[in-house]
Amino acid sequence: MALDPKRTVAELKELRELTGNEDGAQRVAWTETWEHAREWLREKLVETGAKEAIDAAGNQWFTLGGRTKRAVLIGGHIDSVPNGGWLDGALNIVAGIEVLRRIASDGRPPVTLRLVNWADEEGARFGRSLFGSSAAAGSMRDQGDLRQLVDRDGIALPDALAGHGVDLDRAIQAQSQLATAAAYLELHIEQGPVLESLGLPLGVVLGTFGVERHRITWHGQAAHAGSTPMDKRRDALAGAAKLALEIRDIARHTGGAAVCTSGNVVCRPGIVTSVVETAEQLLDQRDLNAHRLAMMLAEAKAASERFAAEERIDVEWEKIWSIEPILFDETLLGFCEEAILEVAGTAYRLPSGPLHDAAEVARAGVP
Repeated sequence: MALDPKRTVAELKELRELTGNEDGAQRVAWTETWEHAREWLREKLVETGAKEAIDAAGNQWFTLGGRTKRAVLIGGHIDSVPNGGWLDGALNIVAGIEVLRRIASDGRPPVTLRLVNWADEEGARFGRSLFGSSAAAGSMRDQGDLRQLVDRDGIALPDALAGHGVDLDRAIQAQSQLATAAAYLELHIEQGPVLESLGLPLGVVLGTFGVERHRITWHGQAAHAGSTPMDKRRDALAGAAKLALEIRDIARHTGGAAVCTSGNVVCRPGIVTSVVETAEQLLDQRDLNAHRLAMMLAEAKAASERFAAEERIDVEWEKIWSIEPILFDETLLGFCEEAILEVAGTAYRLPSGPLHDAAEVARAGVP
């Protein structure tokens, strides 16, 4: 049986119609729609003879036994953010279906092949990304914090997990799934403009960015917008605004693919007639080099202190989350490059700014 890309596209559209609406994909993890998508995947793979298993973290595995237990893993995630894109995560999974069909049609493969649908890559409902893959990789060490997470309806994460057969305290037992893994492959849309701007259909991903994510709170003084002279103001928003512009320069002079983003600022009292008393700002910094990432964070902190002094306000930092950058296996990068050269003629290497389950698998030592 030959690979059929047209069937893959048709099945992606089928999944979109089944689990989305006019606003986009609605396959948020730990919901009924997400389970519906997992059942759809299960039915698609019946013809391959692959055996299904759900691990302790809720990851969905389909195994095509080979002549050796050593396994090549193909991974992706079928969950989405609310109103998500139809290809994000799902492309990996649906392309994996086609690969299993192709290999199963030739009989028993030389090595075991496993397709894994990672649980809750997005973290859309509870704010914790890479849930299933971090459990399998052994890097989930924040169960205490996870127990405190609630969604916007007040439902706690452990309760939502239990509703889908997952016990948070046992989730890390999913580590056993990687015991026989020889290599891991993940196909993903770029989620960015680089390849398109170069006129290229495919790229080789060097690794995933490290991330520093912080909440910065600026404390000033509320004052009447009409009666307070400009030189008497202690405007919290002024500090946040200066930093939002400064981090752009920090990213530029850091160079490479470094990026810095101030994604949100919440001001209080938040009325048109008052100088801002507090401004709560979110900062996201990313780079493929750990040293450069640390330097960017240090520069941003130093700049915030400088701006606080200039505006006669106070500033405090709270770390939300961070993750180290990860580089992918050079041998597998070479294989990917060869494959891309065959079909595209040019193999461009680029880092991945978005997070992916592949990074967690790599942290576990799987190429």
